Amino acid sequence: MATSIEVNKQSVKQLLETGKVNKFIIPEYQRPYAWTDEQIQTLFEDLTEYTENDNGSTYFLGTIVSYENDSGEQEIIDGQQRITSLFLLLRALYFKLKSMKETKEVANFKAQIESALWEQDELTAEVNFEKALIESRVISDEGNKIFGQILVNGTTKETAKDNYSLNYKLFTELIENYASNEPELFFWFIRNVLNKAILLPITADSQDTALTIFSTLNDRGLALSDADIFKAKIYNNLSVDMRAVFIEQWQQLDDEAKDAGESIQKLFYYYMFYLRALENDRNTTTPGLRKYYSRNNFEQLYKTDIITNLNSMLNLWRVVNNRVEIEDENWSKNIEIKQILDGLSSYPNEFWKYPVVIYYLNHHKLPNFENLFLRFLKNLLAVLAARYIVTPTINVVKRGILNLNSEIINSPTPIFNFNKLDEQELKIKIKTAHRNTVRMILKILAYQKQEELLPDKWEIEHILPRKWQSSYFPNNSEEEVKELVEHLGNKIPFEKKLNIIASNGYFKKKQDSYNKSKVQILLNLSSEHKDWGMNEIRERDIRISDELLNVFNDWGLNQPDFLSKSEEQPTPTPEDLRAIRELKRKGLI
Repeated sequence: MATSIEVNKQSVKQLLETGKVNKFIIPEYQRPYAWTDEQIQTLFEDLTEYTENDNGSTYFLGTIVSYENDSGEQEIIDGQQRITSLFLLLRALYFKLKSMKETKEVANFKAQIESALWEQDELTAEVNFEKALIESRVISDEGNKIFGQILVNGTTKETAKDNYSLNYKLFTELIENYASNEPELFFWFIRNVLNKAILLPITADSQDTALTIFSTLNDRGLALSDADIFKAKIYNNLSVDMRAVFIEQWQQLDDEAKDAGESIQKLFYYYMFYLRALENDRNTTTPGLRKYYSRNNFEQLYKTDIITNLNSMLNLWRVVNNRVEIEDENWSKNIEIKQILDGLSSYPNEFWKYPVVIYYLNHHKLPNFENLFLRFLKNLLAVLAARYIVTPTINVVKRGILNLNSEIINSPTPIFNFNKLDEQELKIKIKTAHRNTVRMILKILAYQKQEELLPDKWEIEHILPRKWQSSYFPNNSEEEVKELVEHLGNKIPFEKKLNIIASNGYFKKKQDSYNKSKVQILLNLSSEHKDWGMNEIRERDIRISDELLNVFNDWGLNQPDFLSKSEEQPTPTPEDLRAIRELKRKGLI
């Protein structure tokens, strides 16, 4: 169905009077009124300058984007700061007019402002000062009531520090000064504010259309997110006594999500894949976030466990992004799990996140979760990494991921239904792996040799520097050396600080810096070689390809039912795992 919009240039008075038919609403999901005294001063000075120039043209104030909601109200999507300030300006002008002697001009403009600010009797034009044509419903904003009281009474508390009160007081001061200093222009100023200042209202046929228009037009600040809409929906669905608790929970979740390098918006997105998996939805077309949650009148948002589940999911991202340990969650202390998650975090797109979230939410209360989770993560990394190395596009795993998501709901040892890979092709492509996969591959290789996480800040070190001298390789063509320098066999993790010191020197010159590293794979390489050249790169290419393929096979590559078969085998103890890692670190296995 085609969307439609209505655009009709109107004066301030013409636009505000439409509030008699369809009241203006600042909806719950909007952010609080935030105009500063500087913006108020600028608006007022622009309008006075326009009045003083008297050039006969109109003055453009900007756009107002809205749509008519189910209650027949004009829900403001964009322009809430502007329209709120205009209501405050007109109320301040009315306050001044009420204090003046009742002349024809005063009576005229009082009547015009009354028509723009308040409801009136259709037959007598009697004003109902208790019913303004605008209402702010911004969640947890005490200013909503203050704004309403200003429009009713025209006064503020002397000690008030909210933006509504401060801006209204500033308007009254500016108006008083202007009326005193420019008495001949004062009524022309009011005329211009009401009838010569022009707005461009854009009325959309739906909230979706209005938000799309807003996103297109607005480059001045943060656009409204789907999470803002969800917050308002949940809030309005709660009983009054639960709303304060919800706002506190939401704010805490928002703060902690940011601390973990995520956002509430992202949490809702990840959670959508969990809900889709519960529904056995394997469609590869990802629905829009708001479109998905709005199904069946937003029923998923109203479930009592949604905030609990989002908080639970956040624990996962604290471990991944902040490398912390979560109390009472032993898996978060498991270094192998952390290493695999670190490897997955360098996967070139976000498709790895959805099955990990689903697995965690669905199975983290199982008594043997730690071991199950580790096996699952290894299997997932092997399957995703190998496929991206061979075919570096998102589509190569999309179908398999959606199938896996649903399989995870059914079992903690899900079937990995991905197309089988040609292992020889994989071995060949590892050597010249796409740049998007290099960090991930180097992490996997490094973690076969050490029990700690890699340092926070490390770079991809070219053992043979990219800035090499042709005299160093007299028997090789420039093209041959240039190609081999970019092979995976010539790359290794290296701390950023040490890498800066090592610069672009050759192997022997850089060994002192290498030996200060905490990256075990680099320490091993430094101790095993006296020099580094073309042959060493070729030999390491082969060794890395063999090693990585062995790792992937150990983790279940090309074995759809690997996890279920693993369950039939005895579970290694933590001591067994430590012994295996130590043997691997020493290169004995």
